Amino acid sequence: MHLTDFKVLTFDCYGTLIDWETGILEALRPLLRKDPVERSRDDVLASFARHETAQEAETPDMIYSELLGQVHRRLAEEWGVPASAADHRAFGGSVGDWPAFSDAAASLSYLKKFHKLVILSNVDRKSFAESRKRLGVAFDAVYTAEGIGSYKPDLGNFRYLIGVVKRSGYAERDILHIAQSLFHDHSPANAVGLRSAWIDRRRDAAGSGATPPPPEGVRYDFRFPGMAELVEAHRDERRS
Repeated sequence: MHLTDFKVLTFDCYGTLIDWETGILEALRPLLRKDPVERSRDDVLASFARHETAQEAETPDMIYSELLGQVHRRLAEEWGVPASAADHRAFGGSVGDWPAFSDAAASLSYLKKFHKLVILSNVDRKSFAESRKRLGVAFDAVYTAEGIGSYKPDLGNFRYLIGVVKRSGYAERDILHIAQSLFHDHSPANAVGLRSAWIDRRRDAAGSGATPPPPEGVRYDFRFPGMAELVEAHRDERRS
C-alpha cells in the first residue's frame, strides 16, 4: 500500500492541521489566571477532553462555538472559578484564533496537486472558515458536525463522508483518512473500513492531550510525526 494509491485525502482539522491544544490553552488563559490552583498543561487538556466529549454526546446538534462555551462553563464550575456569560462566549468564539501547525499549509499545497482534499471536522462552518484562512488551500469539500448533525467519533459522520465521496464518483478504496486523534478518527475509521494515516503530533508527550484515551486495538495504515513527513514519504513514492 502506498500514499499515492489514494485519490481522495480526507482530513481531520483540529489537532492534525490546526494546533488546537495550543489554541485551547491560550483561550483558557483568562480563566486559568483566576484559578488559585496551578494546573499542569496535561491536566487542563485532560479536563477539556472530558467535558468536550461529554457535551458532544449530550448535545450532538449544538453548534460547536456554542458547545465550546458550554465546555468553558463546565470547566469554570469544576474548578470553582468565576466566569461570566461573555467569558463563555469568548472561549466559544476562539477557534479562528487557534494557530496552524507550521507544516500544514505547505503540505496541503503540495498534496493538492495530486489528490482531492476533503475536511471532516467536529466544528461549525463559520469557525472552520476562519481556520481555512490559516491553511491557505481551497478544499474540494468541507463536512462539519454542524452539517452532519453529530460529532466524531459517531460512525454516522464517517458513513456520511463515504456516501458523499462515492456520489462524487470515487470508491471507498480511493479514500485515505488523515488524522491525529485515535479516539475521534482512527477508531471509527477502523469500524467503517477506511484506510487511515496517523499524524502523531503528540509522539513525545505523555497522555492523550485534548482527546480521550483511545480504545484498545486501534489500527492505522501509515504513521508520521507530522504532515511534512507524510509529504516527504509521498515524494519518495513518486520518485521511485
